[in-house]
Order: sequence, then C-alpha cells, then structure tokens
Amino acid sequence: MEVPFRAALLGWLAADPLLATELNAIVEEAPSRTALPWLAIATSASAEWGCKGNEGREVRIALELHCRGDRADSAADLVARIEERVASIPRYQPGFTVVTARFLRARAEQRGESRRAILIEYRFRLLAD
Repeated sequence: MEVPFRAALLGWLAADPLLATELNAIVEEAPSRTALPWLAIATSASAEWGCKGNEGREVRIALELHCRGDRADSAADLVARIEERVASIPRYQPGFTVVTARFLRARAEQRGESRRAILIEYRFRLLAD
C-alpha cells in the first residue's frame, strides 16, 4: 500500500494548479538537475495497521521543499498550500482508503547561497479495499 499511496500523493500534489505553476518539479526523490523550487518525497516508512479482517498500513512520509530565500518566511505561502493540499487528499483511492491524514512536524534549514530546505512530515493510516 505504501508505494501506491506515494504515487497517489504525488499525483494529487501535481494536480494542484497553484503548486504546478509555483514548483519546477513534484517528484519521488530529489531531482538531479531541476531549478529551485521543487518538492520531493525525502523518505517514507510503513508499518502494519490493520484490524479484524482488514489489511492496513500506517505510512509516514516526509516531503522536502527546496527553494531560495534569505528570510525565514520566504516560503510560508508555498508551505501553507502544500499542507492544505496534503490534508485534502481524497479519502477513496484505487485499492485503499485513507482513514486519517495527520501532520506530525516540520523543520526548516537555511543552507548556503540563499537556499532553504523545509521538511514536512505526515502520518497516514490506510485500509485496503
């Protein structure tokens, strides 16, 4: 369930008109040659989360936004839009249902040359159809 969910999440994010125009890439892993800003899945992990007769997974995903900006709030609007979009992922997906989508934590880091990396972590609980 983790792999199809990752694909569904990336597809959902890429289908957002604002994110599609603001980001140069929304991808599975860090792109090697893409201009900033871009968004990628930094990591994911899953664990069993089923109940009687229903297979389920708890999937934790960390999204990483790379952008430019010297100010601490330089990507605030973009991060807010990403968070809104993730929270609104459709519950019913082919093969599984998203039972819960919960924000866990975020971390921002200033890097050299006015680069900024923002990590946003989520927990999703899924049940197989």
